Amino acid sequence: MNNSSQPLPSFFSRISIAIGAFFRALSDAEYAARLHGIDDAPQPTAAPVAPPAPAPAPAPAPVTLRVATPDAALQLLSLFQREARLIDFTQENLSAYSDADIGAAARVVHEGCAKVLKEHFTIAPVRSEAEGSRIELPEGFDAAAVRLTGNVVGKAPFRGTLSHRGWRSTDVRLPKLAEAHDAAILAPAEVEL
Repeated sequence: MNNSSQPLPSFFSRISIAIGAFFRALSDAEYAARLHGIDDAPQPTAAPVAPPAPAPAPAPAPVTLRVATPDAALQLLSLFQREARLIDFTQENLSAYSDADIGAAARVVHEGCAKVLKEHFTIAPVRSEAEGSRIELPEGFDAAAVRLTGNVVGKAPFRGTLSHRGWRSTDVRLPKLAEAHDAAILAPAEVEL
């Protein structure tokens, strides 16, 4: 539900927010854990309705967090900057540009990002069924690969509609970094002589 005093962010603002969240989640495990739990946070509703008392879903197992080194995330961000000018795009104040100008820039960013993903990752859907298909998740399904949404009560098997197939990386081909390479330099400053 939208607070009437604060407008919803525009499409391009949401792109910037999503990309920023993506890279922060790669380099900050605590932030990623908070994002992971965001769908579990209570959402405001227009008129609370007393639901029937279904059996509660089993509590998730405790999550052990591992420390992520930022080098791979910084390297990926550098590749997105080199091929798609992603950082330039997200750091630019877009309010002075027309939607047509922003759309043209977004096309360049999209093509460059797609190039980086194709060159450095093999990406496949998590589920093979078509979106909109009715599926059944048996007991013991991989909860890391499938997120249940909607009215989640009881225990598996769960039956529902596949709203997104999901994505998984089956191969990562990031270039090796020299020992002295400073991964924090995402794009060097350029000085024209």
